[in-house]
Amino acid sequence: MKWTSQDIETYLNAKEYVDTAIVPLVAVSVGGEMKQSAAAAEFITLLTGHLERQFTGRLILLPPFTYLKSKNGENTIKDLKDWETSLEKGEFKHLFYITSEIEWRTREENLAGTVIWLPSIPLEHMNDSQKMAVVDSQVKQLLNLFTQKWHENE
Repeated sequence: MKWTSQDIETYLNAKEYVDTAIVPLVAVSVGGEMKQSAAAAEFITLLTGHLERQFTGRLILLPPFTYLKSKNGENTIKDLKDWETSLEKGEFKHLFYITSEIEWRTREENLAGTVIWLPSIPLEHMNDSQKMAVVDSQVKQLLNLFTQKWHENE
């Protein structure tokens, strides 16, 4: 389910079946890294959207947690931990963060959720069918990871 009023209404009527939240982690950079930052955001957005379609009814895709890459420090972790607290109160048993920023792998120990890092794949020169083929390939790899984590926590 997506973060839309219609999907949230469906979630509220069937939340006992929706135990997983996905939070895309998106860094924003300006200046010399702006294009790379936008490309990573595009990749993560396409990937998480496709992942949501694969698991509709089991998970909810939240809006991206967006932060300035130049400020990715203690305040960013604190803000994200506030999200975690709210999501745990919302009765989500599983929380996944999906990002293209490798720095999150070193911060995972500070978080209750699982950080999934995927290197960003440049999509700008691909047509739509090529983009979807690449994203589909990545999602197929994530399916096993998700099911493994679900079984570990049962």
